[in-house]
Amino acid sequence: MTSPLKPRSDLPRMDAGSVLIFDLDNTLYPAACNLFAQVSTLIGHYVRDTLSLEPDEAYRVQKDYFHRYGTTLRGLMTEHEIDPADYLNKVHDIDVSVVAPAPDLAAALDDLPGRKLIFTNASRGHAERVMERLGIADRFETIFDIVDAQYIPKPEQAPYDLLLARDGIDPGKAVYFEDMAKNLLPAKEMGMTTVWVHTDLEWAQAGRDDPRIDHQTDDIVGFLRALANGS
Repeated sequence: MTSPLKPRSDLPRMDAGSVLIFDLDNTLYPAACNLFAQVSTLIGHYVRDTLSLEPDEAYRVQKDYFHRYGTTLRGLMTEHEIDPADYLNKVHDIDVSVVAPAPDLAAALDDLPGRKLIFTNASRGHAERVMERLGIADRFETIFDIVDAQYIPKPEQAPYDLLLARDGIDPGKAVYFEDMAKNLLPAKEMGMTTVWVHTDLEWAQAGRDDPRIDHQTDDIVGFLRALANGS
């Protein structure tokens, strides 16, 4: 797969009024780092310990809540009234050293005008740790996390509305990068340009063939360079 897959003339023109919105996990670092596997394991432990379940049953509940509620956290909040702060602290207590620093990504971000934001279903603390590890934390104006979203996960509409309202974003000037294809669809409906950062992870594929995805790439640095070059 090359980057970008659509003709270069189809890329949006970037200027000082542009807004670049990025998902974090498996978008700004390679999915091959398998960082989220650590989070998934800790989620399983949290479900097991909090609900006093055997490991196999905890795994079933974890996945059931994820599919029915969008995140395991929301399922636990809805069905068991757990403390979301405790959950987020425990499931994001991971080793981020598996993520390599990304000076090329930092340079590509530097070359692009406009505002840059993080939009994640994870916690602010997790995002900050990963961004520091990548060496890109100071390239971003702000983070919109699952707490800012009132614990409502993407791709439900509410967090997109809250993000645009909080940060005064004109969706017609925004480009949104995301590894989960289905999370791009509400953004496109609002008028954003959408970019799927392709991974081979099976749970990221839903929606991949939807025409509301404008571009896809497996090389985010190359894509950002093309944007900066006005190609």
